[in-house]
Amino acid sequence: MINKERLENLTQEVWKGAIKLRGKFKAKDYPSVILPMIMIRRIELVLEAKRAKFKKTLLAKNPDLDTETLNKRIKIQEQNEPFYNKSNWTLKAILDESALQVETNFRNYINNFSSNIDDIIDKFNYRYWVSEMVKARRLASIIQLVAEENFSPQRLSNIEMGYVYENLLQLFSQDDAKDTGEHFTPREIIRIMVDLMEIDFEPEKATKAISVYDPACGTGGMLSIAKEHIADKAETEKGLKNVEDLVLLNGQELLAQNYALCKADMILKGESHINITHGNSLIPDIESIEDDGDQHAGEHFDYLISNPPFGVDWSEYKNDVGRLATSRYAWGMSPSNDGALLFLLTMIEKMKPKNKGGAKIAILFNGSPLSNGDATQGESEIRRHILQNDLLDTIVMLPDQMFYNTGIYTYVWLLNNNKPKNKKDKVLIINARDKFEKEPKSFGNKRHRITDKHRKWIHKQFKNRQETEQSKLFHSTDFAFHKVEVVFWQEDENGVQMWITEAFDVQLNNGNAKKRFDLYGDMTFYINIFSPFTKGESIKLELPYDGKKAFETLVAEKLKNKVAQLKNKTINDIKKWFKQQDKEATFNHRHYIVDNEYIPFDRTQENKKAYINAFLAKEIDYEIIRWKEYEQLGYEILPNKYFYKYREPTPSDELIKEFWKLEKDAEKLLNEIREL
Repeated sequence: MINKERLENLTQEVWKGAIKLRGKFKAKDYPSVILPMIMIRRIELVLEAKRAKFKKTLLAKNPDLDTETLNKRIKIQEQNEPFYNKSNWTLKAILDESALQVETNFRNYINNFSSNIDDIIDKFNYRYWVSEMVKARRLASIIQLVAEENFSPQRLSNIEMGYVYENLLQLFSQDDAKDTGEHFTPREIIRIMVDLMEIDFEPEKATKAISVYDPACGTGGMLSIAKEHIADKAETEKGLKNVEDLVLLNGQELLAQNYALCKADMILKGESHINITHGNSLIPDIESIEDDGDQHAGEHFDYLISNPPFGVDWSEYKNDVGRLATSRYAWGMSPSNDGALLFLLTMIEKMKPKNKGGAKIAILFNGSPLSNGDATQGESEIRRHILQNDLLDTIVMLPDQMFYNTGIYTYVWLLNNNKPKNKKDKVLIINARDKFEKEPKSFGNKRHRITDKHRKWIHKQFKNRQETEQSKLFHSTDFAFHKVEVVFWQEDENGVQMWITEAFDVQLNNGNAKKRFDLYGDMTFYINIFSPFTKGESIKLELPYDGKKAFETLVAEKLKNKVAQLKNKTINDIKKWFKQQDKEATFNHRHYIVDNEYIPFDRTQENKKAYINAFLAKEIDYEIIRWKEYEQLGYEILPNKYFYKYREPTPSDELIKEFWKLEKDAEKLLNEIREL
């Protein structure tokens, strides 16, 4: 169990040092200044542990080695490791030297890392920030902040370090950073997601590699926990080695800072089979686009897991996303203020095909992807294709207040493109909203936690796949609905069908008149033309219109007969004259209402037209003039509706009693205050 109090104390230690930077750096710059220094210290501690091990081994073989030779051999041996530093510096040693040499020695130190660590330092743009720290005369104090702090993997696991990073990022950005929708995923939620994927890998017997992918991998928590979960099944050294050699981790991260932290932690843990890349997973990686795009294009994976940013705005690179509109995003595109479903489409594209064994996806969403978007709109279309292609397996409704930076409800979606027969066309929804216990100490907004007991309960519902009070099975078409545009004739309070006169608020021409006729049928226009012939008067026309003759022709004929000054004009000349005049119009027509009805899809109905007619007749009391169904079924998933339970409201007499009790309590409190 993670000791959050210890992690908070550690965070506060760093934060207290960080606030000394006020006046020298803006709060938004703190992550760029401090987090890389924490990472460097973490790397340094791993290297120190390795050097101590090398030293012990070398001295055991040759106890008489002098210090200089010993150090040289340690350096040679170290450079055969996945990462190293060729200098003899440590952060503490840099501080122990002359204060005038701190910058020179620190630059020498970071410039002597192996290329993989150097890439991470570059992604932090840290050499620039070193210059800024020197200008602000704060380099030594920032080194001092971490130089003797124990950030080693032995003390802080990757997931614990992630909590510290997240905590610091919140503190650093609480005053002026915008919420980007990025939320560090708690370990217990990742465990649930991995449980649901039921990864087919037996460590002791495995001979075939499996691949895991995350398109928004952040600091790598999803990938790390997935592999750790598999490693927990190993019973022997051989099993652990199989996990190490055959579980291949792949991911991409947009934010350079997160990418650097992820890559650093993967390297520190000795991950040899990783492919973590930097760039935007949602756009193509082509020369004509300035930004780095999808570095895993064309690849397919066995298991895909992610917690993409909630409500991420992709309008900034909308044109680049559009380049994939006929391929990856052909099923539909969500609005530019919420890219969650684009991440899911990216993952679907990368699923290993069914004929090669298939793939599974576990993805964490907020509520938006479940029901946002109307029929034929992008989000509904994406859901339609997912369900019609029988990809959706299960949705788990999680408790609120599970995340460090937000208290919202979240949902785990599990997708599978190779469902067994018993799952065909079926979707399971598990209500785990009450499966939590209170955190002994809240951690930001995280006040709830899911224990192993709750996690096992969720997995049991998933395995049993039976209807219970908190677990429901649906056919994939149960989420579908017909969207029907209905025109009906409104009635007054006496049940008499109504006519209405209202302003004709668009241009008076053939096209607009015909549109109104197509909707309302025959009507009468009342037109006032502010006369150029007689001051203070207007030409008034009452014009019945039945759609048989062009509207402007009817107007011209009426004017020719009514206005002496126009009698000798041709019909075409009068039309031109009419267009140029200042005028206003009202029109009298049947009071038709145009509304949309949402009708649940019923797969048992053979005659769709009869089914819709019957539904409309039941729901609408007025004469239905006509209806038209939208070209595609809409799809929405409403978990709260499926598990809703009606509760009787509190009786009014009980509410009154409670009110008077509160009134007396308040009066008593006021009297006590007066007596002070």
